[in-house]
Amino acid sequence: MKKFTLVFSIAAFILAACTEKPKDGSGEIEFIDNELSNLITKDAKVEIIAEGFDWSEGPLWIEQQQMLLFSDVPKNIIYKWTEAKGKQEYLTHSGYTASEQRGGEMGSNGLTLSPEGKLIICQHGDRRISMMDAPLDAPKPNFIVLASDYRDKKFNSPNDAIARSNGDIFFTDPPYGLEQGPTDPKKETPYQGVYKVDKFGRVTLLVDSISRPNGIAFTPDEKTLIIANSDEIKKTWYAYDLGPKDSLMHGRIFFDASKEKGLGLPDGFKIDKQGNVFATGPGGVWIFNKAGKPIGKIKVNGVPTSNCAFSADEKTLFITADMYVLRVKLR
Repeated sequence: MKKFTLVFSIAAFILAACTEKPKDGSGEIEFIDNELSNLITKDAKVEIIAEGFDWSEGPLWIEQQQMLLFSDVPKNIIYKWTEAKGKQEYLTHSGYTASEQRGGEMGSNGLTLSPEGKLIICQHGDRRISMMDAPLDAPKPNFIVLASDYRDKKFNSPNDAIARSNGDIFFTDPPYGLEQGPTDPKKETPYQGVYKVDKFGRVTLLVDSISRPNGIAFTPDEKTLIIANSDEIKKTWYAYDLGPKDSLMHGRIFFDASKEKGLGLPDGFKIDKQGNVFATGPGGVWIFNKAGKPIGKIKVNGVPTSNCAFSADEKTLFITADMYVLRVKLR
C-alpha cells in the first residue's frame, strides 16, 4: 500500500509538472482595434528586465535618476532598476517598520510622487500613507505619516495612490495587507474605502461601496477618477466625475471584464497624456482608449500582472508581474 501511494504521488507530481503552464513572463501584443497602432507596433517585444521577486508591485519611473522604483510587497523592500546596473535594493522596511514579527503582504505597495517630487508610499504593514523623509538619491527608512486612520478607525492597508496637481493624495484601501485578509480581527472598518488626504492632513472618505478597490488614477484633466476593482466576481473598472468638494458623482462602469478568463484581476493602471488607459487585468495589460473601448492587450504568459508605469516620455511601459519586472517599448 505504501509503495502504491508513493508511485501514485510521483506520477501525480510528474503530470502536474508537465501540464502546468510555465511561469516564463513572456508575452505578445494583441491588436483588438487598429487604433492601437498609434501607441505600439505589432512587433513590440515584452522583455524581462528583472526577476526573482516574491510579488512585484507599484512601479514608478524617476526621470532625474533614470531609475525605476518598485515594491516587493512580501519582502518589505523597494527595489530600483537602472539600465546600467539592473536591480538593486533601494529601501528596506519600506512598508512595515514595527519590530514585531509578522507575515503576509506587509511591505510597501503603490508608489507615487508628490508635486514637489517627494516619494509617497502606500505602507501595507503600517496601514498608512507616508512620505519618505529623505532625498530620492539618498533613501532612508524615515517617514512622515500623511494619514493612518479615518474617524479614529485605522485603515486596512493602503494599496495604490495618485497625487493630484494641487498635492491631494487619493488612495485605495483594500484588506490585502492584513495578515488574515478581510477576516483579520485587527480590521477596524466594515468596508474597503477610497479616500483623499489633503495637504492639511484632512481625510475624506470618497466611496465605500467598491468590494476590492485597488488601482486608481485621474484622467489628464483631473475631472474623472477611475478605480479598479480586484474582485473575482466583479472584475470591473469604475469611473466617477469629481463634483463639489471632490464628491464622486455619476458613478459608472468604465469596463467590465467579469467574464474574461486569464490570470490576474483589475489591479494597478496608468493613463497617458491622451487619456489612453493601460490597465493590468485578466491575462495581462489591457489597453483602452479614453472612451473605455478596449483596443489591445499586452498578453503576459504564466503570471498575473499587478501594475505598470510609463517612462517620462511615455515611450516605454514598465510592468510588474509576480516575480518579474517587464518592459515594452511603445511608439
